[in-house]
Amino acid sequence: MSRPVPETPGPGQESVWDYPRPPALDHSTERVDIVLGGRTVASTTHSVRVLETSHPPTYYVPVLDFVEGALRPTVGSSFCEWKGVASYFDLVGDERGEVVAPRAAWTYPEPTPGFRDLLGMVAVMPGAVDLCSVDGEVVVPQPGDFYGGWITSRVVGPFKGIPGSRFW
Repeated sequence: MSRPVPETPGPGQESVWDYPRPPALDHSTERVDIVLGGRTVASTTHSVRVLETSHPPTYYVPVLDFVEGALRPTVGSSFCEWKGVASYFDLVGDERGEVVAPRAAWTYPEPTPGFRDLLGMVAVMPGAVDLCSVDGEVVVPQPGDFYGGWITSRVVGPFKGIPGSRFW
């Protein structure tokens, strides 16, 4: 499939087709909330957005802004050509450990030099939890089950992850 036609951003919007490759980091003071099992498991105004061509932003939240016990390390890893080796967490939504989103969160324990600002930060798959929100706006998960982008009214696509977008 050839590169799609980018949507035209309106006032206050960004096109994901204007994001760079390799990705850029953008420090954000927007209020980010993550809810699982009816409980807010993370809340911050100190996130980092990863901005990459054709992808909605992925928000990374400081590990210290997750409630105690919400992040349970799990097996496995993956490799990003830009950020390095990721490790994963099960996200736990209740104090008894009965509400669990398996491998729903990840971090880069030793990010590459260009992504050092992600050290101590955790990203969450918005489709794996009850909801993620940015400044009160509920996030729409990036299409597909591989990517962790957060779609809000701030960004326009089309977004990688839809059928036929594998080689964008």
